[in-house]
This record gives sequence, C-alpha cells and structure tokens, in this order.
Amino acid sequence: MSHPPVAPMPAPRVLTRTLSMELLTADVTVSVETTVTYTSRDPHALSVVFHLLGDAPVLWRLDREMILAGSLAATGEGEVHLRPGAHGKLLLRLGPAGHSATVRCDQDALARFVRDTFALVPQGTEERHIDWQPLLASLRP
Repeated sequence: MSHPPVAPMPAPRVLTRTLSMELLTADVTVSVETTVTYTSRDPHALSVVFHLLGDAPVLWRLDREMILAGSLAATGEGEVHLRPGAHGKLLLRLGPAGHSATVRCDQDALARFVRDTFALVPQGTEERHIDWQPLLASLRP
C-alpha cells in the first residue's frame, strides 16, 4: 500500500536566551540564572532550565501561549500557574500544591522571547513543524 507524499518539514530552528529570575521563599529572594530554549520541532512549548547552585539543573516546560496569557491575567492549572506581578514582573508558580516554588521574572524580557518564537513558528502553523513520522510508524502493524 502506498502512502501519500508528505510535504517536507521546515528545517529546525532554535532560540536560546539566558534570563535572570528570582526564587521567592518566605525568608529570602534568591537570584537564579535560567536558560530559556525554544525549538521549532516542539512548537508549542518553551524549556526553562533553572541553574541552581550545587544542585542539578531543574527543567520546566511551559506553553508559549500560556506565558502571554499569564502576563495579562492569572492563568494555569495543575502544576503551572502564572500571573502578572508588581513592577513589570511575571510570577510563575511551579509544582504541585503544597510543594511548589514561586519564581519571578521580568515580564517584558520573557514576552520578547515568546514573540520571537512566534516569528519562527507563527500561531496556527505549529503542526507543520512537528515530525509526525515516528508516531505514525509506531501505529502501523
């Protein structure tokens, strides 16, 4: 059985930025360097790696549209919640209830990064950047 031709996928594109964020605790605020990465092969999400002193890096994956929505109003469910903070900051609550961490970042810096991802992969074109072949191959008998 022949399969219809598949349109060629665009070449993968990657954006990476280092951003300084702050881990907020009841007693102290700790600066944390983060690396934010976007790849067009996973077009809906950003990877945020928190580089903690003496500990292994911590990786969170965040929906790029959710970040923009969280800049305007509180949003999120499950282990990821975002909301605008005072003085141009964005607050991210990451983790399950009772065991979460709150991180504060510059809202404009993160929003600029997200806008750059939309320049690489415009909204509505994400499916053209996903390599569906491994999934399709796994479904074939």
